[in-house]
Amino acid sequence: MQVWVLLFNANTDNEGIYTLEIEGNNIVIAFEQEDDAIRYAGLLEAQDFLSPTVESIDSEDLEAFCRDADYELNIVPTEGLLVPPEKNVDKTDWSKDLEKDQSEPEEELIVEDPVIAMMRRRLENLL
Repeated sequence: MQVWVLLFNANTDNEGIYTLEIEGNNIVIAFEQEDDAIRYAGLLEAQDFLSPTVESIDSEDLEAFCRDADYELNIVPTEGLLVPPEKNVDKTDWSKDLEKDQSEPEEELIVEDPVIAMMRRRLENLL
């Protein structure tokens, strides 16, 4: 079965996959429907988060990746509705080495109302 995930810096050496951190667990979010993944990516952009690329992947390959990386996997069903959290951590240079040696705390981004952010982004794009 094909599922849809959000990638950052797709097809580069610094490629990363979108996860949610809940109670210390990293959870990879995948979607059964491409439209749902695109909608979620748009909501992230409206919060001034990094712009993700929506990519399809075989669910078995994704499950193997999650096992190897010690991540959990959450596949959002077609009828499911997922909204990004209001606070995001902008962490793009992930590696297990960096994770073990964190000399600087992660910076949390506090975002404004998503509707206002989306309207501001649209206005900025007009310029």
